[in-house]
Amino acid sequence: MNIPESLKDIQQFVARGEISLVNICKEYIDRIKSSKTNSFIEIFENEALSKAEEIQKKITDNGAGLLAGLFIGLKDNICYQGHQLTASSKILKGFESMFSATAVEKIIKEDGIFIGRLNCDEFAMGSSNENSIYGPVKNPIDLNKVPGGSSGGSAAAVAERLCNATLGSDTGGSVRQPASFCGVVGFKPTYGRVSRNGLIAYGSSFDQIGVFSKNIDDTCLISHVISGADKFDSTVSIKKPNKKTINNVDKKLNIGIPEDYLNFKNLDPEIKEKTLSVIENLKSKGHHIELLKFPYLEYIVPTYYVLSTAEASSNLSRYDGAHFGLRSYDSSDINTTYENTRSEGFGIEVKRRIMLGNFVLSSGYYDAYFTKAQKVRRLISQKTFQMLEKNDVLLFPTTPTTAFNIGEIEDPVTMYLQDIFTVHANIVGLPAISLPIGKHSNNLPFGIQLMSGKFKENQLFELSKFLMQNY
Repeated sequence: MNIPESLKDIQQFVARGEISLVNICKEYIDRIKSSKTNSFIEIFENEALSKAEEIQKKITDNGAGLLAGLFIGLKDNICYQGHQLTASSKILKGFESMFSATAVEKIIKEDGIFIGRLNCDEFAMGSSNENSIYGPVKNPIDLNKVPGGSSGGSAAAVAERLCNATLGSDTGGSVRQPASFCGVVGFKPTYGRVSRNGLIAYGSSFDQIGVFSKNIDDTCLISHVISGADKFDSTVSIKKPNKKTINNVDKKLNIGIPEDYLNFKNLDPEIKEKTLSVIENLKSKGHHIELLKFPYLEYIVPTYYVLSTAEASSNLSRYDGAHFGLRSYDSSDINTTYENTRSEGFGIEVKRRIMLGNFVLSSGYYDAYFTKAQKVRRLISQKTFQMLEKNDVLLFPTTPTTAFNIGEIEDPVTMYLQDIFTVHANIVGLPAISLPIGKHSNNLPFGIQLMSGKFKENQLFELSKFLMQNY
């Protein structure tokens, strides 16, 4: 069965009676069951089919919501009431969510259909989706490659056309990096644009729920639906959500190019060449290009990992075996229960980050690491806001390379450096998007990344659509 890629086309076909929403649902379920990527860890089969039948009638009666006909996958760190939630970790095995994330509720209200739960790196900690109790996710373009992380299951599911779109979380690039590796659109909104209520916390000052899809229009619409004020999250802005639809670029933009990214020593030459060709094309269309100096590139990853692990060590202290999830019964008292539960329940990467976070927060090292990292974060933010004073958008690669082999990177520091082009947006809380407009000679995709000022998602989507149409 040939399913249209865009939500608009699906809605039109269903309204004309040319296609059945129930049949689309069945087709997606069959695809998921036969997939070899390990992206889905659970299918909400009966529930999705029942909702498809209900929403089909709504579309026919012209009473459907904005997302009617959208089948969407959910990363396994976002709450959905009455459904299992494990963050791909043994420590939450068997846990069932008692409420839905605000973003999930908003999608359901607009008749979006959740079709299943998606694999991810444990507690969203990873850049390859190899750190999961369910096993690694495989890149659908090449099953020997990683899909990126931590939202690798979300990216792979969209790339393999197992659903229309997916939700992921982006703490340091966990939406945009896998989007680049899998050849799909990956969008992270401004910090405070989307409620974090119902998202399992990793780094609370970095985390954002993001969107994967095959096109900009659907990404924009889903972002519009999940955005907005929420009484359950005090960090959410009361600003109006971005527009539902995208205008054409009707003015010449000022586009900043941080040269330090293009001159990064480990940037693949083909990715650099493609980025430069995109820049030249924009210049030929009359847009103003300005080359910029960004002197903090080498400090971005250390700053991010000092601060995010510090926040993670605090956020993950609640998983102790006393209240929910896994409990070790091989213990003699409360202290050994905590120790054994956390030792058995957490994977090696999560333990590494908790220990690192506790170290940088310890009394002897707090000022040397955590306080200094906060100061560097402020410098990075000030420089970024300065670059955006005269420029509408910043443009640079999403990742320095294409997807690597499963099991190829064993050194943690080398793995952390996979985030070097994506953590920038999280450190400063700005919206960013990865566009699948590059293809390497090794037949693997890669993305071009755009970043704009706070709450300027509309501008970001307009330029993104222009670039997608021209490449």
